[in-house]
Amino acid sequence: MFATMAELEQALGTCARCPLGQEPHNGPTTFNGSPQSAFAIVGEGPGRVEDEYGVPLVGPSGQLLDKALASVGITRDLIYTSNVIKCRPRNNRTPTVDEGQFCAGQWLDAEMALVKPKVIVALGSVALKYLHSPDARITKDRGQWFMTKYGIPAIGTYHPAYLLRLTGKELVRAKWETYYDLKAAVEKFTVLAPEAVLKSDNPPDLLALYEARRQSRMKKSAEKHLSE
Repeated sequence: MFATMAELEQALGTCARCPLGQEPHNGPTTFNGSPQSAFAIVGEGPGRVEDEYGVPLVGPSGQLLDKALASVGITRDLIYTSNVIKCRPRNNRTPTVDEGQFCAGQWLDAEMALVKPKVIVALGSVALKYLHSPDARITKDRGQWFMTKYGIPAIGTYHPAYLLRLTGKELVRAKWETYYDLKAAVEKFTVLAPEAVLKSDNPPDLLALYEARRQSRMKKSAEKHLSE
């Protein structure tokens, strides 16, 4: 469908193919990290910060994800990160299964065809339902390997936004489970891509890296609002 990631990203930037694309937001979000990486993370959908910056998992959830990944020797600049849903749902609600099926069928499938990762980590229920099965449940199926329709092995774990809502013993338990899920992903990846590197010595500040994009998106959004 697309010959390059640049071509895909350009087309995605103007997408308004579903009702989510018609709702108030700053435009579709794309991806971050390295499209050349063989390790991919797929989240759910953008929150407020992601909607501003135009890339997935850079707000509070993304910062917690960075810490979790660091614990297993991963930095975000050397992996590929995307979302099932590209546009922020109104009031930051959880996307529906149907919304995930439509949006990911348009864009995530094309991304995976170009990136061709060796391993995918599905963060949260929306990603697990799309990559695994509409009947999948994080509480039941996290930590278990499954084969995606792309022929790529994947493992599901908690979305960091879920961890941010927990406290006490529940939080400790969920953090350890997330750690072991990510550790399992790294171990499988090491077997499938033994020469690949997942950690850089100087990982970038993602918010600083995409600040120019944020300013551009906010300017365009303000101009659109004034013209309406």
